[in-house]
Amino acid sequence: MSVVLRNAQRALSVRRAPLRRAVCVLRAALGASRFDVGLVCASNALMQRLNGVYRHCPEPTDVLSFPFHQVAAGELPRPCCRSEYNLGDIFLGVEYIHQQCRETGEDFDDVLAIPFVRCKPP
Repeated sequence: MSVVLRNAQRALSVRRAPLRRAVCVLRAALGASRFDVGLVCASNALMQRLNGVYRHCPEPTDVLSFPFHQVAAGELPRPCCRSEYNLGDIFLGVEYIHQQCRETGEDFDDVLAIPFVRCKPP
């Protein structure tokens, strides 16, 4: 149903429209357009904190995901009610990704969308 995009960092400007489009295209390709998903653009500090708490690796990283349902790879959840039409949240470490882009010469906006546009349906 919706893509909730939140920019939880102030270090970098993030173009929201291309990210939102990439997530919507992926949801449609996976047959999950009816599901909500949250996308958070996060700072290195937030990514380091989350990575430390949930993966016991207190380092910043590029992507962390927090699924709403536990399902096998390639399966979609089977919600019982409207409030369960949720895929979960994806945190993009935009500062970390930006640092990588500076080192490799890649375009920051293009790289932000890569986790969504390179994903193939099962």
